[in-house]
Amino acid sequence: MSGAWIEDLTWPEVDARLKAGALVVVPVGAIAKEHGHHLPMKTDWLVARELARGVAAALPVLVAPIVSQGYYPAFTRYPGSQHLSAETFSAVMRELLAKLIADGARRIAVINTGVSTEEPLQIVVRDLLAETGVRIAVADIRQLGKAVQATGGQKLGGHGDEWETSCILAIEPSLVRMDRAVEDYGTTLSEPKTVFRRPTRFSGDPADGPDYSRTGVRGDPTLATAEKGRALLAEMTRELIHGLVALHPDLQA
Repeated sequence: MSGAWIEDLTWPEVDARLKAGALVVVPVGAIAKEHGHHLPMKTDWLVARELARGVAAALPVLVAPIVSQGYYPAFTRYPGSQHLSAETFSAVMRELLAKLIADGARRIAVINTGVSTEEPLQIVVRDLLAETGVRIAVADIRQLGKAVQATGGQKLGGHGDEWETSCILAIEPSLVRMDRAVEDYGTTLSEPKTVFRRPTRFSGDPADGPDYSRTGVRGDPTLATAEKGRALLAEMTRELIHGLVALHPDLQA
């Protein structure tokens, strides 16, 4: 049996797969979050869809609809960027995952393409484990594709950068405005290197110090290519498949 998206099935078909013990994959990817002057607002959503599609092509998983709204406080200064409070995002994820559990899902994995969403998701899955006994696995985007990204040329990245731009060139090249892509590190290259982590709220005002980004980017998207994007997407998909099979060996049977 091949993988399938819940949205493409009838409810009896979903029910049958859940009763057969299907692993449910839940992608999380913002559909409206700024990514500079050159990338579409739905960049994270496109990456989440592509990764889930790759997993479903290889394994008999059941893919839930992409969760397209989330906790993205770093981008609230940009028109069109949508953001839920941590409490609201946590409540949304808790209810969506709890409903899957109530429907019979006992194996669930989240593919999270956000960064600020990491902490709320960990709280949600820990609470659900305590409440239901279901242990939900979460794969965060920052843990994926590190070996490929190490081959890049930018000084640092993180948002709308060489690698995100490369991914969208590979997925939906018509949506990338490469003529508007510019190197933009803000002030990050001069920031002190310490063991401490500080929150960021992107801003176009140079007076805002570590928050400053002229375009809403961190990195150098001018270095992006579709070939790099295909390589990164392939590696991230491979890692996801390998991780799911390690947790659930019967998926490869």
